[in-house]
Amino acid sequence: MPMFEYICKDCGNRFEELRKANEADLPLECPRCKSKNTKKLISLFGTSFSSTNGVSSSPVRKFG
Repeated sequence: MPMFEYICKDCGNRFEELRKANEADLPLECPRCKSKNTKKLISLFGTSFSSTNGVSSSPVRKFG
């Protein structure tokens, strides 16, 4: 199950939730204030790679 990031529009709390992908956009209660005025955020997927000498070999992309 993927992890999704959300923000509460009422109190500003950012939180994560494990949910099925087809349920990601359904209403979700904020764990801090219990409001259902939440929004799913667009999160970046991150990975890391290391070479045999311990130096990162992950490519860096620059935009703009």
